[in-house]
Amino acid sequence: MDLLERVRATGLLPPGEPVVVLLSGGRDSVCLLDVAVRLAGPAAVGALHVDYGLREDAAADAAHCRALCARLGVELTLEVAARPPEAGNLQAWARDVRLGAGRRLALARGAHLATGHTASDQAETVLYRLAASPGRRALLGMAERDGRLLRPLLRVTREETAAHCTARGLSWRDDVSNEDPAYARNRARAGLVPALRELHPAAERNVVRTAELLRDEAAVLDEVVETALAGRDHIAIDHLRALPPALARLVVRRLAEDAVGRLCARAPGRTRDILALGDGALDLGDGARAVVSGGLLRVEPTPAGRSAPTPDRQPRSPA
Repeated sequence: MDLLERVRATGLLPPGEPVVVLLSGGRDSVCLLDVAVRLAGPAAVGALHVDYGLREDAAADAAHCRALCARLGVELTLEVAARPPEAGNLQAWARDVRLGAGRRLALARGAHLATGHTASDQAETVLYRLAASPGRRALLGMAERDGRLLRPLLRVTREETAAHCTARGLSWRDDVSNEDPAYARNRARAGLVPALRELHPAAERNVVRTAELLRDEAAVLDEVVETALAGRDHIAIDHLRALPPALARLVVRRLAEDAVGRLCARAPGRTRDILALGDGALDLGDGARAVVSGGLLRVEPTPAGRSAPTPDRQPRSPA
């Protein structure tokens, strides 16, 4: 099955369904734009190119995107962004800018937003997250559909997007910053993934398939957590203690993340400390704290300017 048919099989780009493609001008986004036009139709497709003002050839990138969109009959929106001094991590800032601009444009058009992430990106993401942060979530990778956000190319590799563009006579722009070893993701791309391929030629595909399976299984675990909480925002300590340790950790994480509205990676690791707490409060990290009163556990945001007291200073074992 060729690349076009594999993307069609995902059902993410149905005919006539409005979609905005994030277009950097690189091989993956060029491939995605062409595929979106062929599957959804040019009238349904828009493109967004963001100029961050960071590269000397940024104007040439924008010109390339304009020419490509004119060839494919797609309306292009250009967004110019200036990095503020307090922006922090460059790659994170750029990601937030393009996703924010993309979501605004897609919302205004009643469309989905599509990015050109590939199976190669998926493998790199899983490996990088596993190295940087322990836990099951590191292995889940990126979802093909995340609300309004779509990733139609997650079943094809970077080499395949290049081959598609070449076969279709579509040129692309190479971003030299993707080769800069100063960025951890680039080091994973240049060193880790090729090393795994040397161990086994299907290593990249196996990592991606593992992420797919674990994502399916994560949905089952989410249902088990829902059952344990039964719609409540609290749980009895005795009930939490009676759960299998893995499920107890998932329950603590769910309560923490529901309380603060964001990921709380450290909260599950405090489960044993919560069970040993008695009545009191315990900092869980990431802006959340556990409060135990009358045998019930609740999680709430940590009050501004202070953390909940930690009743012990002993090293914690992973929960």
